[in-house]
Amino acid sequence: MNSNILKNDFLLDPEITFLNHGSFGACPKPVFDVYQEWQRELERRPVDFLGRRAIPLLAESREKLAEYLNCDADDLVYFPNPTTAINMVVRNLDLQPGDEILTTNHEYGAMDRTWRYYCTKAGARYLQHHVPLPVKTHAEFVENFWANVTPKTRVIFFSHITSPTALIFPAEEICRRAREAGILCIVDGAHAPGQIPLDISALNADIYTGACHKWMLAPKGAAFLYARREVQTWLDPLVISWGYDSEPGFGSGKKFIDYHEWQGTRDLAAFLSVPAAIDYQRKQDWGQVRTRCRNLLGVAQAEIQSLTGLPPICPHPSAWQGQMAAIPLPDNIDGVLLQKHLYDKYHIEIPHTKWCEQSFLRLSIQGYNTAEDVDMLVKALNELLLFS
Repeated sequence: MNSNILKNDFLLDPEITFLNHGSFGACPKPVFDVYQEWQRELERRPVDFLGRRAIPLLAESREKLAEYLNCDADDLVYFPNPTTAINMVVRNLDLQPGDEILTTNHEYGAMDRTWRYYCTKAGARYLQHHVPLPVKTHAEFVENFWANVTPKTRVIFFSHITSPTALIFPAEEICRRAREAGILCIVDGAHAPGQIPLDISALNADIYTGACHKWMLAPKGAAFLYARREVQTWLDPLVISWGYDSEPGFGSGKKFIDYHEWQGTRDLAAFLSVPAAIDYQRKQDWGQVRTRCRNLLGVAQAEIQSLTGLPPICPHPSAWQGQMAAIPLPDNIDGVLLQKHLYDKYHIEIPHTKWCEQSFLRLSIQGYNTAEDVDMLVKALNELLLFS
């Protein structure tokens, strides 16, 4: 599908060169129309919608999502975002003094804060394994990471695709080793669904949370939590409502679903629009779109690296990278100021990230992005870096 045609499908401001899909996503017009129709449906008949139709409608939406992810719909629950989902899980862990949670130093800031908060309260340890850059092979990553596992390791937590460095970690192999060792494995997959093919059953994580509103193109406020059947029994809800110890005839009849799905009056439209987002991608042959985006990302990286003189943090193309890349900036560049200049002067929306004192521009290439977008960025950087 031609990127110029896809660009017309999105509500993004045409005055902005938008290269930051990774932060909050962007929803196509056809999907957004479905989203607004669900909102109108709620307002037309609020009692009928929430009192009679909501539970079966959510079940239908979960079925479509489960098919997309290759898992059982009864093992999925919608959440507004992965952060909320992980907070529910961590509150239920009953961490004890001396317990260790093994992770990496490439994790999303909100997740780091969540784990530090609960570990501090419990006297547990949040251990961040240092993954140096540039990365080499997935096999080396797994061996070095696993060397940090001890008899006190209670949980392994990591990002499927990292936020600050945009790297795809070898999730399947880590989950396999964790299962063999009897260690709970929790995966933050916020950036994975829609950016890379995702098979939850093959991954075999105990708990996996992902965003639908990022690379899956659903409206804001749609995310999911997958929990393996064996761990669902100890996951009490974040919000106690009618689904908890529900009366006969209420809810779906599935304890895990009812405990977490029903939280009182709220807008369910984003959840119900997920099937429309999945259908949109299928109609546009999204596998080909992703391939085009990865190729354009490689072109952009090469051109920017020729300006900075800095090598990439991973080879391209490779299993480490999808549609998003963290491009290193020279030490003498103020990344925060560069981001501001790119937006204020050139109307380019692209984030600056920082990892271990190294500054990056995190470039996202989505289906609506064009070669002209990349040219705009390269031209702006050429002018700005010359005067830095």
